[in-house]
Amino acid sequence: MEKNFNRNEFVHMELMDVDAVEKALGRSRASVYRYANTDPDVLNPPFDPRRLNPEGRRDRSEPLMFSHDEVSRFARDVLKIKQVTIEVHEAPESVTNQLLRELLAELQSLHETLRRLNLK
Repeated sequence: MEKNFNRNEFVHMELMDVDAVEKALGRSRASVYRYANTDPDVLNPPFDPRRLNPEGRRDRSEPLMFSHDEVSRFARDVLKIKQVTIEVHEAPESVTNQLLRELLAELQSLHETLRRLNLK
């Protein structure tokens, strides 16, 4: 099966959830779950080169997450997709992140002012 694989994916923190993998591979959600290396008896099964290996989880309630390198490897080696390109972009900054960044800048400014006062 030869298929040209060249899709852009926006990935948060360089990990892909099942929806992102589904879009990247052009496969159904059910197919992604069939490809995934999961075991009902083992939380984090050992690496299987014929399966799509998720990142380690601490609890079964955590969603399956995949590194973009693993999705590329699986597409190339298992699905035999010739050209594999997955682009990773930072998620746009949320209002919360912007506010936290501003708070951090203010705290750093206060820290510097207090440090200068203590040096006098």
